Amino acid sequence: MPLVRLNRRAGRPAEENRRLLDAVHAALVEAFQIPDADRNQILFEHDATAFEIAADRTPAFTLVEIVAFPGRSIAAKRNLYQSLASRFEAAGVSAGDLFVVITEPPLENWSPRNGVSSADVKPSFKLDV
Repeated sequence: MPLVRLNRRAGRPAEENRRLLDAVHAALVEAFQIPDADRNQILFEHDATAFEIAADRTPAFTLVEIVAFPGRSIAAKRNLYQSLASRFEAAGVSAGDLFVVITEPPLENWSPRNGVSSADVKPSFKLDV
C-alpha cells in the first residue's frame, strides 16, 4: 500500500504525466509485488519558481517519493529503481531526470482504514520480497 507522490514542474503534457503515473504503479507491482488495485498516487505540479532543479536536469525532472510499509529487501528496491528508470525511458522521460526516495515508517505509524494500526493487522500482501 505505498503512497506515491510525483513532483514535477507545471506545464508538462497531461499525457506524459499519465504515462509516468502508470509507469510508477507498474514498477511497484513488479518490484514490490503490490496488488494491482493498490494504487495510491498523487502528482503535484509546481511553478518553476517554487521547484528548483539541478542544472544538469531538464524541465522533465521528476521527484518520486514513495512511502511504504517496511520490509522490502535491498534487491527489491534496486529492482524498483531499475524498473522505474526503464519505464520512464519508455514513457519519453530520461532516466537522468528521475529522482526516487523511499521512506518506510514503522507499521504502528500507519492506519489506512477503520482507525486500526497496521501493526495490529496482517497485510494482505507480502512485504518480504
